[in-house]
Amino acid sequence: MNLPLNGIKIIDFTHVQAGPACTQLLAWFGADVIKVERPGSGDVTRTQLRDIPDADALYFTMLNSNKRSLTLDTKKPEGKKILEQLIRESDVLVENFGPGALDRMGFSWERIKELNPKMIVASVKGFSDGHHYEDLKVYENVAQCAGGAASTTGFWDGPPTVSAAALGDSNTGMHLAIGILTAIIGRQQTGQGQKVAVSMQDAVLNLCRVKLRDQQRLDRQGYLEEYPQYPHGTFSDVVPRGGNAGGGGQPGWVLKCKGWETDPNAYIYFTIQGHAWEPICKALGKEEWISDPNYNTPKGRQPHIFEIFKTIEDWLADKTKYEAVDILRKFDIPCSPVLSMKEIAADESLRKSGSIVEVQHKERGTYLTVGSPIKFSAMKPEITGSPLLGEHSEEVLAGLGYGAEEVARLREAQVI
Repeated sequence: MNLPLNGIKIIDFTHVQAGPACTQLLAWFGADVIKVERPGSGDVTRTQLRDIPDADALYFTMLNSNKRSLTLDTKKPEGKKILEQLIRESDVLVENFGPGALDRMGFSWERIKELNPKMIVASVKGFSDGHHYEDLKVYENVAQCAGGAASTTGFWDGPPTVSAAALGDSNTGMHLAIGILTAIIGRQQTGQGQKVAVSMQDAVLNLCRVKLRDQQRLDRQGYLEEYPQYPHGTFSDVVPRGGNAGGGGQPGWVLKCKGWETDPNAYIYFTIQGHAWEPICKALGKEEWISDPNYNTPKGRQPHIFEIFKTIEDWLADKTKYEAVDILRKFDIPCSPVLSMKEIAADESLRKSGSIVEVQHKERGTYLTVGSPIKFSAMKPEITGSPLLGEHSEEVLAGLGYGAEEVARLREAQVI
């Protein structure tokens, strides 16, 4: 299959999650991603949270499929020479080192431009350049707190809570991939490369825009009518935590289904939208609510919203989450079962669509990973196993013109 990014060569100087998530996406779409790793150790996630001794951990394999691995000691002169040659022949360099690390390696932006004026240098940062916290080291949960997500997540009578979704890491990688593709299109117009950067704080903030919206509404009105605190609770001067309330003005909540006493995920998420109110009443056998002014408008319902949810929960008491959704979907009511990771891993629909895939690994055998969340009508990316450490060193160097004897010498000198 002629994938759209065929012919694009990417030097992948990233590690852990945010950067590798970005470069993996580009590899799925055809880019030749060369993951440059330290000889002997490589990406720290190769050994982090291992479930099989002496095999690459799932943390690594699920973020580095479809890539080639080159081990290279860039502190040695010959290692620097190889990297210079790679830069001359590549399109993009992606890194998530600490501030100034590339400069200390001798590969400042000015030096990279000398080697390849068309090079795009893409960086994952904790905070944007010039930010007063730009020297702070940032991980997933740090980013969620700095970007506003944690302060607005959880219940109002509890502490801020981080999300299990990788809002700081993988989300930043997705944003950076968009930036890289935009820069590639820009280069087609100008012939010049450029620097692209995404900070983890900014990427989280971009997903929290509705909360920034709510802060401005709260500043003006003093209350937020779609939050559970309205109309009987109180508001401070900051956007409160809203539990499981909907964020877009459509009241919603996580409700118990049959079996919740023993199954921690026997719940559905139920959303009450205006257009669906009449079908909701019919599904629940509460037709009298259709014409009752205390229930038939969003404003009328809000003071009774938890009474309504309690009525729905009573209706759910003898139904599994799957049975409930199968009934409610016939009424066009927005809802979903709360799916566990175990259920998602076994979901036939997700496997059929390629959202969950099984791939082969030389050490692990078969493992499960995510596939492309982006679907295309004219292509379906093939997901391949992650590379072993240095698996493609000889292959990459041969492509740069190095012969077998020279490669053997570099390996003996521990350059690769």
